Parts: sequence; structure tokens; C-alpha cells
Amino acid sequence: MVLGLSRYAVGYVPGSSLALIEWNEWRSERLNGTMAKATWNGAVIAESDDTIIVEGNHYFPPDSVSMEYLIDNTAHTVCPWKGLASYYDLIVDGDVNGGAAWYYPDPSAAAAEIGGYIAFWRGVQVSG
Repeated sequence: MVLGLSRYAVGYVPGSSLALIEWNEWRSERLNGTMAKATWNGAVIAESDDTIIVEGNHYFPPDSVSMEYLIDNTAHTVCPWKGLASYYDLIVDGDVNGGAAWYYPDPSAAAAEIGGYIAFWRGVQVSG
């Protein structure tokens, strides 16, 4: 169990061992006018100039995501400092990319800023 998640989290810093680091070290600024775009199988899944970058992943505001391409997935994982993640499958032109999007519906206090925001992986191209 990790205590004090509102300020500290256990994390891996490339080139070092596990360390107790401040939450602010994980955060990046918002894009502020630079458009980020998530695409898969020729479709634009999300587009926003207000993503939040955490650990190198763009988290898109829910209203910037084309939800017609997403369907609930029953998978869940736990991040020790962000909390319980839920997943979506992507479906474009009949092709399915299982668990390619994730979000934190009720994140820890340390990750409250990304609550409900959606990130992508598994072949989804994110530019911006």
C-alpha cells in the first residue's frame, strides 16, 4: 500500500531504480493551443488542444472523443497512484482493437485532474 498519494507516488524513472517521487514530476503542462489527434484504422478517434500528458500519454477530454467508435470493455487494472482504470474497445469499419483506450472514472486525489479523460495505446496513433 502506498500512502500519501496526494503528494508522492512510487514510480520508475528511466535510468534509475524505483523511487518515491513527487506527483508534480509526473505531470506535464497542457498543450495550450497545439492540437493532439488520436487515429486508428483511418478514423479520427479524438482531437483536442486541451489534453493532459501524464507519463507520456495524452489524456483527451471526454467531449473531444468520438464515442461512436468506443464500446465498454470489462477489463480493469489498478495503478498504485492513479487508481482503478477502465477500458474501451475501439471498433472502426468492423475491425476491433480490444482495450485500446483507458480512463480513470474515479481516480485517486493525486490523479484527479485526469478523471474521465481518455488515453489510447495498442496501435492508436497519437500526434501532437
